[in-house]
Amino acid sequence: MSIINKLTNYLKEVRVELKKVNIPTKKETIKYTLIVIGLSLVVALFLGGLDFLFTFLISKFLL
Repeated sequence: MSIINKLTNYLKEVRVELKKVNIPTKKETIKYTLIVIGLSLVVALFLGGLDFLFTFLISKFLL
């Protein structure tokens, strides 16, 4: 196969795959963004709480 045929075949396959792409709406994008921010805050608070707890326990019992 020549390079032109390979390139043409590749571009046809790209076009077929791009037709399968589902772009989220603005409402969905905002919803998912808020979910990510919310979960990030929950994880940050959890890890911060563990850090505070372990720091307190180490300073109280070991130092």
